[in-house]
Formats: sequence, C-alpha cells, structure tokens
Amino acid sequence: MASSLTAELASAAARLIVEEGMEYGPAKRRAARVLGRGSVRSAELPDNDTVEQEVRAYLALFCADTQPAELRALRDVAATWMERLQAFRPHLTGAVWRGTATRLNSVHLQLFCDDAKEAEIELLNRRVDFDVGSIDGPRHRPIDVLSFITPSEALGEPVTLHLSILDFDDLRGALKADTRGRTERGDLPALRRLLAEEPA
Repeated sequence: MASSLTAELASAAARLIVEEGMEYGPAKRRAARVLGRGSVRSAELPDNDTVEQEVRAYLALFCADTQPAELRALRDVAATWMERLQAFRPHLTGAVWRGTATRLNSVHLQLFCDDAKEAEIELLNRRVDFDVGSIDGPRHRPIDVLSFITPSEALGEPVTLHLSILDFDDLRGALKADTRGRTERGDLPALRRLLAEEPA
C-alpha cells in the first residue's frame, strides 16, 4: 500500500501533468519541491502507474467537458503524420496513446529505421523545419529526436511532434503488453481502431 507521502506526491504530480503538460519524471520531482520535500527517497516516489491513475481521476473530475475532444484532435494529428511517415513504421506512444493527453501535451511518435538520416531527409523533402535533439534510448544508448510543430485545425493552435528514431531491430518488442494487457505504444491500425471507438 502506498504511503501517505507517495499518495500526496502522485496527486500533486498529476495536477502538474494535466495543468502544465509536464512529463511524468519532471512532474514527480517538481511535486516533491512543491510539497517542501526537496530530497525524497526513490522508494517514496510514486510509480508511473500510480501517477497515471491520479491523472485519469483528475481529468474525470476537472476536464471531462474538454479533454475527450482535445485528445481526439491530438490523435488525429498523430494519425496524419503516421500516414505520411508509414515507411518508417511509426508507433504512437505517451499520453496521446494512453488516452490521458490534453491540448498541452506533445505528440510522441517512434520511428523504426536503419538510418536516422532517412527520417531527416523525409522531413526536409516535406519542407518541415525541425530541431534535432537526443534522449536516452533502449539499452541506454542515445537516440535522435526530431521535433517540430504542426497545425491542428480542431485545436486552433499548433501541436508539437517529437519523432524518436529507433533501430529497426527495436521494433520486435514494440507492441509487447504489460501485465494488465496494455501496450506502451500502438501502430497506425491500432490508433485507427481507437479513433473509430471515440465519438467524432
């Protein structure tokens, strides 16, 4: 059973994730500072599943009238770019895939290709102005992340897309489900099934 501090941190982190569009890790660390707990033992930090439960509860309580439409708009943006980048076997991940995103969230796609430069060339050919960054990827190796903004007519504002470039070999484990049968990412057919289940 989670301690009262862990539960308090999960609740505070969830509020930051929804209200400010923060990622889980930074939100948990900020929550600790907000609660005056500058140094929290790792055992006291809530895991991501606990935080996600709090995020869903917060959305249901405070954002039920706006979040579903915002989520659909982000998923539509994701589907558009997954269609455009089909050659790179795109998979949607993060809050947009899990169903907890609001207009403050970015769209995170993972591309699987033998050469990261191929994706860059594709974006250049499409005249997309993008930035190149890096994050820690599978097996603790750095991977390239291509970031750019794209319009969303439904939201009436631009959306940020992050394309993480993974090796083709990493695709094999991409759809592995967790103990609850949930996957961390989904391909275009899986996203289309989700969109078909949602009210337009």
